[in-house]
Amino acid sequence: MVKSANTRPIAVDLFAGAGGLSLGFEQAGFDVRACVELDPVHCAVHQFNFPDCATICRSVADPLLTGASIREFAGIGNAPVDVVVGGPPCQGFSLMGKRAFEDPRNHLVKHFLRLVLELDARYFVFENVKGLTIGRHRQFLEELILEFENNGYNILKPWQVLNAIQYGVPQDRERLFLYGARAGERLPKYPEPRFCAAGMRVEFNWLPFGPSVAEALADLPDAESFPELLDSDSVKTKLGEPSQYAAFLRGIELDPEDLSYPRQHDSSIMSSSLRTEHTLESRKRFAETTPGRVEPISRFLRLDPDGVCNTLRAGTASDRGAFTSPRPIHPFYARCITVREAARLHSYPDWFRLHVTKWHGARQIGNSVPPLLARAVARQVILASKERPTRPSRTAALGDESLLRLSMFEAALRYGVSTAVVPQRIRKPVLQIAQEGVGIG
Repeated sequence: MVKSANTRPIAVDLFAGAGGLSLGFEQAGFDVRACVELDPVHCAVHQFNFPDCATICRSVADPLLTGASIREFAGIGNAPVDVVVGGPPCQGFSLMGKRAFEDPRNHLVKHFLRLVLELDARYFVFENVKGLTIGRHRQFLEELILEFENNGYNILKPWQVLNAIQYGVPQDRERLFLYGARAGERLPKYPEPRFCAAGMRVEFNWLPFGPSVAEALADLPDAESFPELLDSDSVKTKLGEPSQYAAFLRGIELDPEDLSYPRQHDSSIMSSSLRTEHTLESRKRFAETTPGRVEPISRFLRLDPDGVCNTLRAGTASDRGAFTSPRPIHPFYARCITVREAARLHSYPDWFRLHVTKWHGARQIGNSVPPLLARAVARQVILASKERPTRPSRTAALGDESLLRLSMFEAALRYGVSTAVVPQRIRKPVLQIAQEGVGIG
């Protein structure tokens, strides 16, 4: 099928989460037409931020989920799918003395391969943890590459682990990326680093500094100035003077490399900013901690305003207690950072909303690929495919805000899935929370 000059290339996002890869690929010029995600709370947030994308709340292992069903549900028809992207969870090495690829715990990766083939994608991008390249895990990675090669895809080798710092994200976060191209298509190249870490000249010291923690956060007013943020995650306020990085995320300055659809958004609203009620003892410890150092009791890092953030993590899964991952201490205030501040450090624009609770919001960020890193990866696919997408002229509306407030039960009901698809959260006792100095999410 020949595309018209005005058609943007099509992407499908598997294991989509809240949408870090979706946003990065949209910013590079793709239309993300379908996302597949098992967690209904993530699906609701993805649907809010990408209302024109078909949200498919299913496991990739569901026998009813096929390339044909994705095409039908998303209205893609027979149009070519230019790229399938995703970061499937996997065990890696096998404990049973067999091929790691055949280990049942790696079955989601097999379904990633299956859907790439059934969609006949021109390209795929496989994203995963750096640990997959180390030790016994390498066996699985090598077997995965061989499976794709045996099914008609060329793989860019050697694989690379990319650090988000080098692509304009003020966070030290490393992820493995694999590029694959269908036989006859030109292979992408890995993106060249563009920045070195703010305040450091250790690596790539000929490159300009990337944005710092202060450049990401300094224009955001202190959430603790607003009593309403004890019960709500949003408040209407006046923000401060932004850095260029913050101006791009606020949408008040045009990012020339951003080809995403502008969103209808009230820039005077500071969202995803529900406050944490720390104990007085915790606040005292936080205040006494030097920026760039770890507070010895909580083991929380206090961010250095002139440096970059440590890796933001998702916390434990629901079946292991659903504990919020330690959030860093704010560089200027004696408290942990808010979800919005974490989103800034992850390169999410201010229009992008997360779930209203701190636990869901933090895990949605911690589980996602920073959009600017995803954009850098996606642009290489654009270049290899010789597509020439342009900046959209229309503005996209965001979804219904009620999607951001759904409980797991309500979200499961909305998408017609079992509430057991994600194990129920086990809350910590209030006394334990108070001792650790963290709030109830």
